[in-house]
Amino acid sequence: MASIKDVAAEAGVSVATVSRVLNEHPSVSADARARVLAAVGTLGYRPNAVARSLRTDQTHTLGLVISDVMNPYFTELARSVEEAARALGYSVIIGNADERPELQDHHVRTLLDRRIDGLLVSPTDGGSPLMLEAARGGTPMVFVDRWIPGLDVPVVRADGRAAVRDLVAHLHGLGHRRLAIIAGPAATTTGRERVEVFREALAEYGLGLPDAYTGQGDFQAESGRRVTEGFLDLPEPPEVVFAADNLMALGALDAVRARGLRVPEDIALAAFDDIPWFVHTDPPVTAIAQPTGELGRAAVRALVDRIEGRTPESVTLPARLVVRRSCGESPATNRSQS
Repeated sequence: MASIKDVAAEAGVSVATVSRVLNEHPSVSADARARVLAAVGTLGYRPNAVARSLRTDQTHTLGLVISDVMNPYFTELARSVEEAARALGYSVIIGNADERPELQDHHVRTLLDRRIDGLLVSPTDGGSPLMLEAARGGTPMVFVDRWIPGLDVPVVRADGRAAVRDLVAHLHGLGHRRLAIIAGPAATTTGRERVEVFREALAEYGLGLPDAYTGQGDFQAESGRRVTEGFLDLPEPPEVVFAADNLMALGALDAVRARGLRVPEDIALAAFDDIPWFVHTDPPVTAIAQPTGELGRAAVRALVDRIEGRTPESVTLPARLVVRRSCGESPATNRSQS
């Protein structure tokens, strides 16, 4: 691999001149600049980004810590973040927390050690001392999807409250009265919020949410399977299971089919976080869709604003109900409510 000394020798200039050209210093003559750039092309020289960052105090690198790379929602989010960052001249390093706070902190610590310019995080919980220290210590940071209450950090997220109310109204209109939920972790803002609004929406129709119809999941498929098995064992199982994320919905679907039951004839199923797979399941799953690509792009814009000294506002985008056929809808049903 060519070094900066090799470039200087090829161009017939000093190492200092090569350095000034690479750092776009205006004091270099046009002739010297042309010779250096020609030498860089001939030798295939690539500047050491880490060394350059030590001089410029900027790496043009963003860190992204997502909650679970196996979750299609976060996979799509990561893709939109990477595309948006690349368009603005930034690279992205991604860490997968796997819904584990200790792994989240490991990635955050590693990214900070690598001198990233800013950090995007979907927190696995709200009690990480490292996250609190990083946020309060001046690290440019934006929360995406989830957030830690009380911190002065912009949040880019979808508001699913109206969509959950639309879902409950839809289920009530279909004649369902016994509705259960597979909740996400209570340590996460999204886990708490989805249960709260589901309970509130049921109350608008005079329906309760008994403890037996509230199952604690962890946003992963196995918990959806386990909770649904518990629902099916009840003397009076629910008519509908609402899974608070897509992976738990897939686990719920596995549990129903393992019992030889059918959706929606024997039990209906709905999910938060629509994914492309839901169109291809039998039946297609009624779900709440988040504007994932828009969230990723908005999060990058907010973080770059913060890196460059501006003060971005939090961004909240609406989720929407996508009605398909997993809750007893007409066979021709496939529509979106905004």
